Amino acid sequence: MAEETLVNHAVAVVTDVAEEAVVAANEDVSAKEEEEADAETKAVIEDVSAKEEEEEEVSSDVKLSTVVVVENNVSDEITSDEDNDLYPENEKKALVDLKELIRNALKNHEFIAPLDCCLRQPRVEEGPTKTDDNGEAETIVVEEEKEKEEKNEVATNDRPKEPVMVCVNEDGTKTVEAIEETIVSVVSEEPHDESSAASVEQEVKTTTEAIKEVGATSLLPPEEVSIWGVPLLKDERTDTILWKFLRARDFKVNEAFAMIKSTIKWRKEFKIDELLDEDLGDDLEKMVFMHGFSKQGHPVCYNVYGAFENKELYQKTFADEDKRHKFLKSRIHFLEKSIRNLDFSPRGISTMVQVNDLNNSPGPGKWELRQATKQALQLLQDNYPEFVAKQVFINVPWWYVAVNKMITPFLTQRTKSKFVVAGPSKSSKTLFSYVAPEQVPVQYGGFSKEGEFGTKDGATQIIVKPACKETVEFAVTEACHLAWEVRVLGWEVSYGAEFVPNAKDGYTVIIQKMRKVGPTEETIISNSFKTSEPGKIVFTIHNSSSKKKRLLYRLKTNPSFD
Repeated sequence: MAEETLVNHAVAVVTDVAEEAVVAANEDVSAKEEEEADAETKAVIEDVSAKEEEEEEVSSDVKLSTVVVVENNVSDEITSDEDNDLYPENEKKALVDLKELIRNALKNHEFIAPLDCCLRQPRVEEGPTKTDDNGEAETIVVEEEKEKEEKNEVATNDRPKEPVMVCVNEDGTKTVEAIEETIVSVVSEEPHDESSAASVEQEVKTTTEAIKEVGATSLLPPEEVSIWGVPLLKDERTDTILWKFLRARDFKVNEAFAMIKSTIKWRKEFKIDELLDEDLGDDLEKMVFMHGFSKQGHPVCYNVYGAFENKELYQKTFADEDKRHKFLKSRIHFLEKSIRNLDFSPRGISTMVQVNDLNNSPGPGKWELRQATKQALQLLQDNYPEFVAKQVFINVPWWYVAVNKMITPFLTQRTKSKFVVAGPSKSSKTLFSYVAPEQVPVQYGGFSKEGEFGTKDGATQIIVKPACKETVEFAVTEACHLAWEVRVLGWEVSYGAEFVPNAKDGYTVIIQKMRKVGPTEETIISNSFKTSEPGKIVFTIHNSSSKKKRLLYRLKTNPSFD
């Protein structure tokens, strides 16, 4: 409507100026000729106005159709009925409202490129190509703005020109406010004959046509904005992205929208897209890595802060502001790469479990580490909402309580609710609550390592009480080859294994003689046995200590054809 109003205003201005021009041009002409010229001018104006009214009716019909289409699209984008059951009605309404805000922002170019900056750039179109001295094709670029300026200079006899003003309407269209300037140039030279009156009529037509052309050609398509590789409002993955921002702001639509705009702005300033292509080295490869999945299928990320016990690595990472910024870039680079592997479909897994190992990590006296950690946490909370299912802190030292008091004021209640803290004696137990032992790396008490067994070979846990003996039996019904792995966290227990045949006259076979395993010996004991008769495998754990022990084991069988 803003564009149509401006057009009507321009036509009205043209009408007034044209009438004045006609009167001035015919001061020395007879009354009859004056009336004829005036009638002709009015006829032209009425014809233009009639055409404008027809275009307004067509434009209204188009806009009405557009509104209907948009409303239909909004209802269609809520996803299927099956997915609607996932969320309460108020949350679904918040999603629809947030989508509408984003749709308007994309249309008005509010995210990345300000619309007025785009519109002030001269339009160019490619002309024919020519061949340069090297035989390569070169495109001839014609600048329309320059051509128009040259034509205006010839038409107005080198008359000084005022700058053309460009304005952006509410509906995102571009119009030119220099229309009156063109009209003034027509009447600046007083007409003295009928030919001047005719030229006025021609200028009326030309100016009106120019107004139409500006309004029709200045419409730009909406912005295309992507976050974490997901283009906004292009497919159903957008819903998952928007849910994250809504949850982070307790489903307050305006606050979620402001957070999205802030995140997009930060990503542009931080140059995330360029960062993904950078090679930042592998200095922190042992400090942060992805390994396995949680019981709910979330990817698990391990952060090993004990790596900074190395003074050389610590200085290389945190010595000054530039090094801390590089560390931050490395963490963001790793996080962005990891996020690209998540599933943003409506029923996909788009969060991860973070395991933070504080064993041998630098103490609270390390100011540089505290600053870097504080900055990273704030940045992640502001720009990466709802990507963490759980934050598990293991091997937490005594000083963590003090550090935690300094960090938690910067965290939201929802973020703090995801924190789980465990000291050295309960770290493995806590970790196993969220990640199965076969998915946990060996250094954290699990079975995950290269070898005969894989992450699909499940493990069993048993608690062995103090001063007790625990036996585990596996039945063997046919000739086969058996393999198993056993570990006791902290060991300091005795372990043995044997095969007992079902036949009464059979002999028991000692596979592993009972021996005491110390805490610093093998983390995992692997055994195998090939049998040609039915029986059972029995291994024994004797806990002679005063502490209960956690036993983990797993077994697999392969048919024997010998």
